[in-house]
Amino acid sequence: MSDIATTTLSDDEVRSEAHLLDEAERTATQIRQTTAVHPGATIADAYRIQAAWLETRLARGEELVGHKIGLTSRAMQAAMNIDTPDSGFLTDAMVFTPGSRLTASRFCDPKLEIELAFRLAEDLAGTELTVDDVLDATAEVTPAVELIAARSYRRDPETGRSRTVVDTIADNAADAGIICGGDAVGPRDVDLRWVAAIGHRNGVVEETGVAAGVLDHPAIGIIWLARRYTEQGLRLEAGQLVLAGSFTRPIDVRPGDHFRFDYGPLGALELEFD
Repeated sequence: MSDIATTTLSDDEVRSEAHLLDEAERTATQIRQTTAVHPGATIADAYRIQAAWLETRLARGEELVGHKIGLTSRAMQAAMNIDTPDSGFLTDAMVFTPGSRLTASRFCDPKLEIELAFRLAEDLAGTELTVDDVLDATAEVTPAVELIAARSYRRDPETGRSRTVVDTIADNAADAGIICGGDAVGPRDVDLRWVAAIGHRNGVVEETGVAAGVLDHPAIGIIWLARRYTEQGLRLEAGQLVLAGSFTRPIDVRPGDHFRFDYGPLGALELEFD
């Protein structure tokens, strides 16, 4: 595993990779993996690339509205062949409403993941946070579906090489969008570990899961992210959304698909793709 603190790429190389990923997103055209060209790139370099990409998007007028935590469940780590959590940014351009009809070809290899989203009422920072600290700082928790997309190949079509955690992080942890729906609840209104969901595609159950699949409690991923930000002199801010991580494997998206995600007592949300 690459050292999380070490950097090897120049600023120009970082900006170049961010530009390539941005163009891949805008044109829905996958590109080679970052580590295929920069095999020595580290996790720290990947987050530098991600930050440079965010700067590009903010300069276009997008606004930062939150963060996603990924690869927190064994199901997702096994699906992606990666063994450590990662994180990415959410901008307002990445927020879609329940019932939306999206175009599948607009995204690179799109998939959907079943999650919970925490909306913060207070800033959150610290290296010794507990689940109670996260719940205290949370205004509400809502059912959420994350739209993921791989701007760099998950598996290179020529070499068969799988992308590494460095490639995934550089690619904004594969985040392409979020859909929140159903019924929001207070962070202590229900036992969040036992929130369950059923994911249907075209009337067929594709995935089911329980939120405890995310590190035994969905708030624990937020602890991980807050700690990482604190070490960088940053913090999670009041009003932001934080996607806590998927507790199912990703579901493939195809043109013509209709999805329904049933969270039982927390309601349901639907989504369609052309």
